[in-house]
Amino acid sequence: MAIYAIKKTTETNDALQHRFKKQVQKSGLIKLLRTRAVLQRHPNRRAQRLRALHRERLRAENKKKQFYSAM
Repeated sequence: MAIYAIKKTTETNDALQHRFKKQVQKSGLIKLLRTRAVLQRHPNRRAQRLRALHRERLRAENKKKQFYSAM
């Protein structure tokens, strides 16, 4: 995916640079490259289980809050 900006006849260099920068930001290329630059490891089974238990605890609390708020 090539991104380029051709200078218009009445356009200044600063305006051209600003327009190009805007195109790059809109394309999402920088965000994609930053995520690719860092290798992310998959969480181990213990970490997955701890997160799952935490989610379950939060869901139980929210359910309890909904029950008591309806009274």
